[in-house]
Amino acid sequence: MPAQWTGELVGKMHNAGVTGKELAAQLGKNPKYISQVLNGHYEPKKAEREFNAALSAIIEGRQEKED
Repeated sequence: MPAQWTGELVGKMHNAGVTGKELAAQLGKNPKYISQVLNGHYEPKKAEREFNAALSAIIEGRQEKED
């Protein structure tokens, strides 16, 4: 079963219009790996912090482009 943080992250991704491919590119990881982590198949120790930081960076980058 996926960790609670993954559901929260997917919700934030959806609200911001961020795809798994975009998150994977920001992290420098394979999109399949991202999917496996978000679906609870892998539970890397630092994934929560890394994934949230990457999502924040994508969102901030988009906001800067709008300004």
